[in-house]
Amino acid sequence: MGWRLGGKGASGRGENDRIEEHGLHLWMGFYENAFRLMRECYAERHTQFPNQRFADWQDAFKPAPDVGIVDKFSHGWQFWFAHFPAGQGLPGDPTASRSFSASGYLRQTAVLLSELLRSAAEFEGNAESAARAANGAASSLSVADITVAIDRLLRYGHLASLAAALEAMNLLHALFDQFVPDALRDNALLPLRLLDGLTELVRTQLNQLIDGDHELRRLWIVVDVVLAVMRGSLKHGLPMHPKGFDAINDYDWREWLAMNGASSVALESGFIRAIYDLTFAYEDGDVNKPRIAAGVALRGAMRMFFTYRGAFFWRMSGGMGDVVFAPLYQVLKERGVRFEFFHRLKNVSVAHSQNDSQPYIDALEFDVQAKVKGGKSYDPLVSVHGVPSWPAKPDYAQLAGKQWRKKPPQLEAHGEQHKVAEKTLRVSDDFDAVVLGVSIGAIPYVASELVACDKRWRAMTERVKTVPTQAFQVWLNKDVCAIGAPKAGVNLSGYVEPFDTWADMSHLIAEESGPDNIRSIAYFCSVLEDVKSSTTELGLKFQKQESRRVRDGAIQFLQNDAATLWPKAAKCGQGFDWRLLADGSPDDGAPVAVEGKKRFHSQFWTANINPSDRYVLSLPGTSSYRISPLEVSFDNLTIAGDWTQSGLDSGCIESAVMSGLLASHAISASPPLEDIVGYDHP
Repeated sequence: MGWRLGGKGASGRGENDRIEEHGLHLWMGFYENAFRLMRECYAERHTQFPNQRFADWQDAFKPAPDVGIVDKFSHGWQFWFAHFPAGQGLPGDPTASRSFSASGYLRQTAVLLSELLRSAAEFEGNAESAARAANGAASSLSVADITVAIDRLLRYGHLASLAAALEAMNLLHALFDQFVPDALRDNALLPLRLLDGLTELVRTQLNQLIDGDHELRRLWIVVDVVLAVMRGSLKHGLPMHPKGFDAINDYDWREWLAMNGASSVALESGFIRAIYDLTFAYEDGDVNKPRIAAGVALRGAMRMFFTYRGAFFWRMSGGMGDVVFAPLYQVLKERGVRFEFFHRLKNVSVAHSQNDSQPYIDALEFDVQAKVKGGKSYDPLVSVHGVPSWPAKPDYAQLAGKQWRKKPPQLEAHGEQHKVAEKTLRVSDDFDAVVLGVSIGAIPYVASELVACDKRWRAMTERVKTVPTQAFQVWLNKDVCAIGAPKAGVNLSGYVEPFDTWADMSHLIAEESGPDNIRSIAYFCSVLEDVKSSTTELGLKFQKQESRRVRDGAIQFLQNDAATLWPKAAKCGQGFDWRLLADGSPDDGAPVAVEGKKRFHSQFWTANINPSDRYVLSLPGTSSYRISPLEVSFDNLTIAGDWTQSGLDSGCIESAVMSGLLASHAISASPPLEDIVGYDHP
């Protein structure tokens, strides 16, 4: 549909070549399959187009190791910042020796807990405790020896000191190193008894630090959460469970942590809230209804913290369209793939065989939104500073007809009904197999026959919910230091609604054009509260209404809440200093320039409300309703997208790529399932 590729990852170049994104897109260092895809893509493109400015994937992706979250206290907001050291190797490197099992993660969690406790001992100046931690696990002890040692530590019902806690971690470390997972079948109570005692110690420490040392308090919050994860993993037998992490997907993440001993202080912290913000995990877009399946959250957290390589986050050197979808388009086109732009899928037609075998797809019905002059293929890309990019608007000069001159239709809007023709593709004549890659939000509109004739599809579309999101971008004429930002180059979550996530994207200034007064670029995004509407209300009028809602919310956010992030961006007693917004015009700042809040109108904002633009949630109790690309409900159909059962089951590019690999396997038995990194479904 429309003139560009990418779905929720599509981006376009607007005025002055400004990058306009669907939202904030950062890649995580554990996206093994997605990075492998891009590494292969860039290598192949370089042989075809050797003069591209982003010649290698490492030109296009750069490490972003600085991460922040925010906590709210009675006296105001407090920032947490962490610099994650480079992980060993690079994402997409061979992974033959790496383990992604629940028992492997449990071992790594024990190591992390030991390090956290040692850090706490060092914070408190307890050299003896820190030294005890450095002695390492008692690897030569037998289960009987460990049992005796545990009984000694717990003789008085609790672990009374950090020194005892560190000794307990050495014993736990030894148990996991030697006996996981087999010994846990018979000895699961051993580590649970230790963890219960450690939890009591942590609770005491947290209660003493409620209004004390914030840095030490944060450390104990992380210890508290990690303990709950370990206790819950053992209580639910995740290392040995045939469903692995999926065994706890009926619980909400916070609910599951609370069941396993996490304190209210930890559960209400920015550390936990950021997980919900990162995944837009708010049912109906209501920030008072945070919900994400515990197994999905735990698997994601384990992968995020324990398997990242190169950098915790990776930032793109351009827009998602420039860095990801333009190279994919170029390589595939060179391979002979034919792209048909301006085709809006209207219906997937289902037929039934006379011999009662599986139903199949017999036709695909489209509205043709535009035709190219002379019957040629549409050329979608423009060059911006030597980087092939997608424009924010189609190239009307290539399109036949005069209607583009007056009021061009909104070709990517769900409510836009414009068409110049219709087209139907027939099975055998035009296609053999179908890969349906539209988002689940669009399926009721474009594939209602699938839903009507298969109960699994019906249950999936009813249970796997989506939510609208919102984003805005501002270009400032002062750098982040001059506006008082707490840290440059950081990605931060957990802040106040309606925009809880901010990223400094100033590295993109050189990739855009226009006047030279741009000093910084900021991206904001968050979930958007769902406005219940009927199908008829999803038209262009509703889209304009929601766009205004995002614009007004962004203006209010800058006026009332930006000062916490950027204290020097506020005028004394008057809120945000609107003169900081660079409108991109050559005479910006002149006496005739736009003043006040109206300067925001030259910035970029988006309400992602189209059915295919909405974010796919991983709500408790819904993961089992996702259909895998490997399932064959219709004889010549498979599916792909982050809404399928992919092995990650969360809304991100890695989940989408894993799903695409599964779809490929369903059609061609390639790649082998064991080559899909982290795929742990039966």
